[in-house]
Amino acid sequence: MSYDLMVFEPAAAPASKAEFLTWYEQQTEWTEDHGYDDLAVTTPKLRQWYEAMAADFPPMNGPDTPEDLDDPKVSDYSVGQSVIYVAFAWSQAEAAYKAVRAAAEAAGVGFFDASGTDAEIWLPGQVAPAVKPNFWRRLLGLS
Repeated sequence: MSYDLMVFEPAAAPASKAEFLTWYEQQTEWTEDHGYDDLAVTTPKLRQWYEAMAADFPPMNGPDTPEDLDDPKVSDYSVGQSVIYVAFAWSQAEAAYKAVRAAAEAAGVGFFDASGTDAEIWLPGQVAPAVKPNFWRRLLGLS
């Protein structure tokens, strides 16, 4: 099991949460006609986000794959036309959440916490919700 997050082009996603979740399910059926480790298929903003992320969380597939695949920071990226979905090791959950959110804000793309209990969706221009101090302890089963 992995800790999964997704970033997306805001203009491509529906506005309501219910419609967004349906759209998310469609996106993660992986029916687009291309390989899912090819950055050429996605948007410039999503490529910018990927470049910011890959330095600290290298991909396990594709041309940027590191030699040490046992590194817990190695992550599984799936690149779509309007989304990039990433599966992280649970040991990296807190750091991954922070890095993905910060890179999403910098690149101007949306953020979806696919593994979160409240299915958090963030769009550029929104004020980020405060993360409660015990959130990560509960999420990781430490309290």
